[in-house]
Amino acid sequence: MYVIGLTGGIASGKSTVSKILFEAGAFILDADQIAHDVVKPHSPAWADIVNTFGKAVLCTDRTVDRRKLGNIIFQDEPARKRLEAIMHPHVRQCIDENLTEYARQDGKIAVVDVPLLYEVGWQQLANEVWVVYVERDTQLQRLLNRNGLSPAQARARIAAQMDLAAKAGLADVVIDNSRELQYTRSQVLAAWKQAVKRAALQ
Repeated sequence: MYVIGLTGGIASGKSTVSKILFEAGAFILDADQIAHDVVKPHSPAWADIVNTFGKAVLCTDRTVDRRKLGNIIFQDEPARKRLEAIMHPHVRQCIDENLTEYARQDGKIAVVDVPLLYEVGWQQLANEVWVVYVERDTQLQRLLNRNGLSPAQARARIAAQMDLAAKAGLADVVIDNSRELQYTRSQVLAAWKQAVKRAALQ
């Protein structure tokens, strides 16, 4: 089976690209969604988070309050590393299991959407890597508009990830998401068409 690793930076528009791929018929594995699923109350990852960060990071329904947890980890790099050490094995296991099952069903090509693909060294699971790119100023402005963060909070979140230009330099395919939606869509569909051809040659 042929695997595309889709990545980018926070507020770069990766979800937009993923949606276009899904509409084009791609099988998508979304690491963010998986990360939500693996921290359901009383799951192993949830228990590790509560033991590490305390019950103060929980909502009244016992789910993890992602905003509270984010405020902690983006101000404290050791705390962020502790959370990553908890989360990444659970997320990777789920991705691997889903890819295995999709291949068993004779799936030919899959897209694995992972924000921290390069940061955690998971690019090896992909036959090719796509990076969704925007300039840093655009990324910052979109993040401010989207999340209601202060400029300092937004910069901390961007700084916690690998520089987007550096990611683009490593990519097999770069999707420029700095302009209108149709410009992005045309790039994505053209790149998808070529990837499907490459997958068929395997």
